[in-house]
Amino acid sequence: MNLPVYLYGHPVLRNISDPLDESYEGLSQLIDDMFETMYRSEGVGLAAPQIGRNIRLVVIDADPFSETFPECKGRKLTLINPEIEVVDDAERHCSRAEGCLSIPGLSENVARTEHIRLRWLDEEFKPHEEEIIGFLARIVQHECDHLEGKLYIDHISPIRKQLIRPKLNGIITGRTRCDYPAKYAPKKRH
Repeated sequence: MNLPVYLYGHPVLRNISDPLDESYEGLSQLIDDMFETMYRSEGVGLAAPQIGRNIRLVVIDADPFSETFPECKGRKLTLINPEIEVVDDAERHCSRAEGCLSIPGLSENVARTEHIRLRWLDEEFKPHEEEIIGFLARIVQHECDHLEGKLYIDHISPIRKQLIRPKLNGIITGRTRCDYPAKYAPKKRH
């Protein structure tokens, strides 16, 4: 099922997500629905808060970037309760453009480390640990930020944020449209 993507300004995007356990009802179907939603929205990652669920679940398929970033080749991941540890490696810290399905029509340069250690459970709740580098590390960090109630624009300078404020307000007020099903922020009552 193609689910609506919750857009900037919706409160669900700013909540810290709860850990998942094996008793979560309908988890397998939810994972399938998240992948379908991500593909139909032409994204490479989707976190559960982006579909209105504050649970620690992320899906990623980084393969579309594999031509430019070989570390992304064949990398399709389901991350349950992911934990990131930054590996201290200053050479791997760089700024690249990021976009987000929850912030349509915008992209900004974000400085991130590109060397992390990731621990997670897969869809069968089997534990994994891996050092991840390059653009894939950036995708993982971007999606895991959603689980902490953070968006990529939280990592840009205050002046850049001020410059994009009119576009952000367009998303909040529903004036900005996107090519996929979306759920806008609730209207404020006066």
